[in-house]
Amino acid sequence: MMRNRFSATKNASAKYVHFLSKPEASYFLIMTTVGLLSGLGIMMVLSASAVRSFAQNGSTYSIFIKQLGFMATGLVLAYVGMKMRPALWLKIAKKGIPLGAVALMLALVPGLKRSVNGNSNWIGIGPITIQPSEFAKLALILWCALQLKKYFLATERPAGFAGNPAFVIGGGSAVILALILAEKDLGTATVVAGIILGMLFVSGMRYLHIGIGLGLASIGGAALTLSNSNRLARFKAIGNPFDPAIYKFAGWQPAHGLMGLASGGLFGVGIGASRQKWANLAEAHTDFIFSVIGEEMGLLGTVLVVLTYGVLLYAIFRVAINTKDLFEKFAVTGIGVWLLLQVLINLFTNVGIAPVIGVTLPFISYGGSSLWASYLGIAFVLNVARREPAVKAAISRNKKARASEQS
Repeated sequence: MMRNRFSATKNASAKYVHFLSKPEASYFLIMTTVGLLSGLGIMMVLSASAVRSFAQNGSTYSIFIKQLGFMATGLVLAYVGMKMRPALWLKIAKKGIPLGAVALMLALVPGLKRSVNGNSNWIGIGPITIQPSEFAKLALILWCALQLKKYFLATERPAGFAGNPAFVIGGGSAVILALILAEKDLGTATVVAGIILGMLFVSGMRYLHIGIGLGLASIGGAALTLSNSNRLARFKAIGNPFDPAIYKFAGWQPAHGLMGLASGGLFGVGIGASRQKWANLAEAHTDFIFSVIGEEMGLLGTVLVVLTYGVLLYAIFRVAINTKDLFEKFAVTGIGVWLLLQVLINLFTNVGIAPVIGVTLPFISYGGSSLWASYLGIAFVLNVARREPAVKAAISRNKKARASEQS
C-alpha cells in the first residue's frame, strides 16, 4: 500500500515537472492562477462587503454586483489586449508619459475630480469613479521598457546624462510621480517608484545609479511622511497598533486586521462568518480583504493565496526570460515587479509590518480601476507569451485535441 502511494506521488511529481518543461506552461499557469485569484476575489468581496453593502444600500449584494460588472468588463478588456497587434502596444508605449500625465491631470480638473479617503486621485463620470493612476502605472511600464530597449540596441549613445537610461527614465517618471503626489496618493507613488527601480535593477543598470534613485525616493518619502501627521501616525502604528495613544486613530485598521488573521486558526471560521467585517474593518473588501481571508479560511487559505501569487509571478518572469524582443522582455518584467510590489505591500500592511497606504491586493480586492489595470497588464503578458512559436503550436494542438474529443 505504502509503495503504491509513493509510486503515485512520484508519478504525479514527474508529470508536473514534465508540464513545466513545456513552452506553453507559463501561458496556462498565468491563465489558471489569474482565474483562481479572480474567482476567490469575487467570492471574498461578497463575503467582506455584505455588512457595509447592506448598511449603505439596503442590499447585501450591491457592492458584489458592481464588482461582478467590473470583472466582466475587465475580462473583455483582457481579451482585447491579449489579441491586440504588437504594433499597437508599441504605439501606446511611445506615448506612455503623455498618456499617463493626461489621465492623471483629469483627476485635478474641478468637476471631474473626486476625493476618496483623503486622496483626490479619482475622476467621476456619472455614477462611475475611475482611478487614472492605476492605468498610468501600465503606461509608464511600457514607456520605460521602450527606453531600455532603445538604450541596449543603440549603436551610438549620447555622452553624459542624455545617454544614461537611468536618468532618462527617472526624468520621465518624475512627471508621473509629481502628478500622483499632487493627488496625495503616497501608496501609488511608492509602487511606481518601486517599479522604476525594479526595472532598472533587472536591466543591469549600475548600482550607483539605482542607489541614487533609491536614496532620492527614500528622502522624498520621509519628507512627505514627517510633514503629514496622519501619515506619521500610520508609521507609528507599525508593530504596535494596540498602543492606546494611536489605537482609535491610526491603529484601528491594522489592529483589527491582525485580530482577523489571529482568530482564523488553521482552517478559519467559515466563509461569510467573519466578525471583524462588522464595522471593525472599514476597508474589509479592499485594503484588508486578506485579513478577512485569514479569518474565514484560516492559515491554510492564506498560504494557498500566497502560493498562487508565487506561481503567477514565476510564470510571468519566465515569459520575460524566454521572450527575445527587448521591449517585451522589459515590459513583462515591469508588470511582474508591479504585481509583486502590490502583493507584498498589501500583505505587509495586513500583518502589521508596513503602514496603511491604500494598496489593493491584485485580482482579489474590490475596485474597478485596479482590476481593469491588472487585467490589462496580464493581457500584455499573455499577448507576448502566446506569440512564441512553440507556444502557438502547443495552443493549436490543444485546440485540435479538444475539437476531436467533442466530435
